[in-house]
Amino acid sequence: MFPYFNIDERLLALSDKAEALCRPAFEGIEENQRYNQQKMLAAFNRARVSERHLFGSTGYGYDDAGRDVLDQVYAYALGAEDALVRWNFVSGTHTLTVALFGLLRPGDKMLCVTGTPYDTIQGVIGLPGREKPGCMKEYGIGYEQLELLPDGRPDYAAMEERISPAYKMVYIQRSRGYSLRPSLSVAEIGRIAEIAKRKAPDCIVMVDNCYGEFVEKTEPVSVGADIMAGSLIKNPGGGMAPTGGYIAGRHDLIELCAYRLTTPGTGREIGCTLGHSRELFMGAFHAPHVTGEALKTAAFASALFSLLGFGVTPAPEEKRADIIQVVRLETPENLIAFCRGVQKGAPVDSFVAPEPSDMPGYDSQVIMAAGAFTLGSSIELSADAPLREPYAAWMQGGLNYHSGQLGMLLAAQEMLEAGLVRL
Repeated sequence: MFPYFNIDERLLALSDKAEALCRPAFEGIEENQRYNQQKMLAAFNRARVSERHLFGSTGYGYDDAGRDVLDQVYAYALGAEDALVRWNFVSGTHTLTVALFGLLRPGDKMLCVTGTPYDTIQGVIGLPGREKPGCMKEYGIGYEQLELLPDGRPDYAAMEERISPAYKMVYIQRSRGYSLRPSLSVAEIGRIAEIAKRKAPDCIVMVDNCYGEFVEKTEPVSVGADIMAGSLIKNPGGGMAPTGGYIAGRHDLIELCAYRLTTPGTGREIGCTLGHSRELFMGAFHAPHVTGEALKTAAFASALFSLLGFGVTPAPEEKRADIIQVVRLETPENLIAFCRGVQKGAPVDSFVAPEPSDMPGYDSQVIMAAGAFTLGSSIELSADAPLREPYAAWMQGGLNYHSGQLGMLLAAQEMLEAGLVRL
């Protein structure tokens, strides 16, 4: 099966067992793949995508039909009234920041109901010890949060007590970030949105949807969320978008975000595409299938490393709400070896040995394994982790299952050769 790589025969036998464990999960993933790919094709048809939309514009980008039609494709595919899709969103955090500053004003308060948000957004909010120049706190925008229950699930009872019209925004982080709590399903997000709208009818329910797009058949804006945002170098860019992000949701809120992205009064009417349109259209079209391949890779990793004796979340048979797979490696040595093995399974920079280092926006050293065609792409096979307990690796991506499976076997092989696992 693997004539070009030196993988221990015992690991190959374990791989067969892992795939057998994954078969029920694969069936569910492939059903969603099929549904979401059909939905994406319908979005392209409905938006009447034409060859002329694939070419870029320069300067102000006035009357860039491709830019506007791409917005329609994402809106239709994500079940939203409207969408703002741009290559010049430089990251998911930037995209979320544009939305937050577009929607909130001095004196407003937001309530995060999913505990402490992801590391890089903490500096945007201005959490204690993370107050950065220009953060929301500096502009007089208030922030509060509700902690999760001990099992990592949302505290719905606390939401019933806490949410009130005093809050302009109820904020939800769908994915787990660098934590071990479960990621939120669309149904759970819908339950939060229902509570929020009942307790504060005029509040904006916003979802950080990073890593979650096309994992299920519906998206948060279909179950009561007003707006959501994410990165194009994760699920919705299909491994082809070289950069960018999207905001999708209510039309009036999208307009406010567009005024923040460019200028009040011009909003989405300007912004050239510089030849990126073809990549963004192709990435969107491939996104449902590629997301499914990443999910299959994650399920296989869960099964393989659980058979090797490590804690994993989600478990192989669990339903998934995002593409992230956590492997609890317990020691720095295990974590570093795992990441080095993942790097060996990359098509780009496979010869590089990842080392822990300081990273902007993080409060501890981080190790990252990613040999990607797009720097930092999370839909391509990668693994990263802060060097702190429980020394867990957050693995995600895989443009196709077969290379993703091989990357996981090479991670196990690296640990085996270092004497860190026994078979």
